This record gives sequence, structure tokens and C-alpha cells, in this order.
Amino acid sequence: MKSLTAFKVILIKDMKNYYLKPPNISWGIIFPFAWMLMMFLRSNNGFNIHEVFPGIIAMTILFGTTSMLAVTITFERKSRSFERLLIAPISLELLILAKISGAIMFGMLNSIIPILISNLYFKAVIVNWIMLTISIIFISIVSTLLGLTIAVSAKQVFEAQTYSNFFRFPMIFLCGLFIPILSLPVILRPLSYILPITYGVDLLRYSISGNNFMPAVLSFALMIIFSGLLFYYSIYNIRKKWIT
Repeated sequence: MKSLTAFKVILIKDMKNYYLKPPNISWGIIFPFAWMLMMFLRSNNGFNIHEVFPGIIAMTILFGTTSMLAVTITFERKSRSFERLLIAPISLELLILAKISGAIMFGMLNSIIPILISNLYFKAVIVNWIMLTISIIFISIVSTLLGLTIAVSAKQVFEAQTYSNFFRFPMIFLCGLFIPILSLPVILRPLSYILPITYGVDLLRYSISGNNFMPAVLSFALMIIFSGLLFYYSIYNIRKKWIT
């Protein structure tokens, strides 16, 4: 019960203190919305909405979650409040789960706007709503863990945002968000296959149009493996660099 209470307190505190911070608004909401608007306007001029729909959802989640972690982790590390959390009578794993839960929910909430616009205004057909929901959850988790991995390596918010952009912008082109993986040059495809967002986008495309280049079960399995690796790598970094 004490662990559950600690988890709840940390989660609520992060939601109240960090959701509306400027970096979250600019990178987590405005930037994906601007891309979404651009792609929707392009769709309105004859571009197939089903081709851009999965990428818009994935990008919205990716930028929202990574921006959230860049703020929560680096702000608290700078103010040394994270160090006080480290000496709390809870496990480090539970502490990190509490810290990333808010970002995961933030990413899932961010996905609602493009889904509503695509489905209600552009009449995008979604083949499998259950698969879509599960895909969004998995993408939110793995994107958050990518953000966590980056955040624990930075000391300032601007550093975390810079590191995040170093990974996020190439992902727009390498993970199949708007350019199919099979359309990329052969030399770039190995990079796509080592990025977990690639498999999330493939699952989204399968749930929306029924088309995918990998079996759904394999994509889910790979995202679970990536999530576990990123989580424990972040735990390792925190223990090595922050706990003395």
C-alpha cells in the first residue's frame, strides 16, 4: 500500500507541475499539431489520408512523450529534487515507473486529436479499433522510454531537447511515418529496423488499413523487447551516474 501511495503521489505531482511547461507545449503539442495540419491540408488536395494517418499519430505521441520526460527528469535533476526521491523508501524501478506513467498518458492523450480529425472530418476508415488502441499504448510506452534514455543523459532541459531532436527528426524519415520502409534506399533500411517506432507505425498502419510489412505478433514482441532494454538501460545509467 505504501508503494502504491508513493506511485500515485509522484504521478499526480508530475501531472500538476509539468504538463503545461513551455517545452511540453511547444514541442509536445504545437509542433506535432503544425505537422498534422500541414499533412491534413495536403490530404485535402488529393493525398491519401490513410497514407499519412499512422505517421501523424506516431509523431504526435513521439514528440509529446519525449518532451515530457525531458522536462520532468532534467528539471528535477537540476533542482536536486530527484535526488530526494532517490532516498525515498521505494525501489528505483517503481520510482521510474511513476515518472514515466505521466508521459505515457500524455502521449496517449495527444493521439486523440489526430484520430478525431482524421476519422470525423476526413472520414478515415479504421479497420481495427482494438489494434489501434493497443498500438497507441505500445508506441506511447516505447517513445516514453526513448525519452527517458535521453533525459538521464542530460543535465539541462535544453540539452535534453537537443538530444531528443537529434533522434526524433531522423525517425520521421526512417521509421515509416510518411515514407514506407520499402521505399527507402537499401543502405538506410537497417537503421529503420533498429528503431522501435518503426514497428509501432507498422502496427498502426495495419489497424487503419490492414496493410503491414511484418506480422503483428512479431512487431509487438519486438516493441516489448525494446521497451525492456530501454527501461533497464536507463535504470543502469541512473545507478551508475546519479547514485553514489
